[in-house]
Amino acid sequence: MKKIASLLLAGLLASGPLYAQNIAKVNGVAIPTSRADAMVNQLASQQGQGQGQGQPNLPQLRERVKDQLITYELISQEASKSGLSKQPDVAMQLDLARQTVLFRAFLQDYVKKNPVSDADIKTKYDALKAEQTKKEYLARHILVKTEDEAKAVITKLKGGAKFEDLAKQQSIDPSNKDKGGVLDWAPADVYDPDFSKVMVGLAKGQTTDTPVKTRFGWHVIRLDDVRESFPPLDQVRPQVTQVVQQERITKMLEEMRAKAKIE
Repeated sequence: MKKIASLLLAGLLASGPLYAQNIAKVNGVAIPTSRADAMVNQLASQQGQGQGQGQPNLPQLRERVKDQLITYELISQEASKSGLSKQPDVAMQLDLARQTVLFRAFLQDYVKKNPVSDADIKTKYDALKAEQTKKEYLARHILVKTEDEAKAVITKLKGGAKFEDLAKQQSIDPSNKDKGGVLDWAPADVYDPDFSKVMVGLAKGQTTDTPVKTRFGWHVIRLDDVRESFPPLDQVRPQVTQVVQQERITKMLEEMRAKAKIE
């Protein structure tokens, strides 16, 4: 009996699409259910991404979509009757819309058929890193008004005084003196050129032996650390993947243009 029931159910399901494949008919013109499904999915996704929207009411949403598609079809039929679709500007827009849809579909299909491998991502990441990486520096400084004051600070440091203590006592830079003269992690080019030129020449933990003059005054600089500023691969994998895909698409389009007869 179960087998017979299953066969009957299968028969009903097989004949069901004759009714279900269209959501409505307008003056004999069918509106496919697939069109409504696509519109419902798009609207439901947009509502789900909104703040505080909660889950969309799908039955109500589907009914609204049905009404809207019926309205679209009615207007489309009336526009065709009045000859609007044959007007040059309307025809041009319709053709452009068709080309846009085909263009997007073609690119989506191309990306799907040409997946980016982990090796491709790693190779591109390494290339981007080599081109764009910048070093960031963690430095401290003690800023004073005169060269003699800076020389005195250096003498005290050589005598065993702590850099942090002297910064609190003598630096005239209010933004960091109470933090031991520490500056934020930053690339060298954010600093005064005379300051950065000396800073980048220091080894980790090294302090300047002579005062450094800038427009702000006289500095004693210590370099605490250096790091690469380029983000790790895990943080930028989607962006790198997109770069590889875009490069492939550009190359593919260039090859198509080269083969085509364009006059």
